[in-house]
Amino acid sequence: MKEINTEIKVRGYHLDGYQHVNNARFLEFLEEARWSYMEQNPGFRDWPKGVSFFVVNININYRKPAAFGDVLSISTRLCDIRKKSATIHQDITNKGTGIVVADADVVFVLVDEKTQKTIPLTGGMYTVLENIAGFHGID
Repeated sequence: MKEINTEIKVRGYHLDGYQHVNNARFLEFLEEARWSYMEQNPGFRDWPKGVSFFVVNININYRKPAAFGDVLSISTRLCDIRKKSATIHQDITNKGTGIVVADADVVFVLVDEKTQKTIPLTGGMYTVLENIAGFHGID
């Protein structure tokens, strides 16, 4: 499975009153890494116009705090493709300590921008996702 890493340095505006990264900021970090994953993955060059990703569920585990100046490495990979949805797994690791500070599974569906209806992940759409993930097999 193809994995891409994105680094983010914790800035002062990422912190809450307790001087660690606010929980909502982790969601922003994860989103930034997903965009980076798409930009860096050659398989997305074949992505059809007019088809968008819609996040329908995020399950995040906050494991350790991150603080000002920490460099976070976010690994992102497409780990599961089903008939109607797919899942991206992400780990946020403190690069300095090697400790995982959070991990998440992000479930998304594909939506036709014209009709605003979901698109089944079969046929051509499945093949594109399968190539991006680097594995074969559907549930």
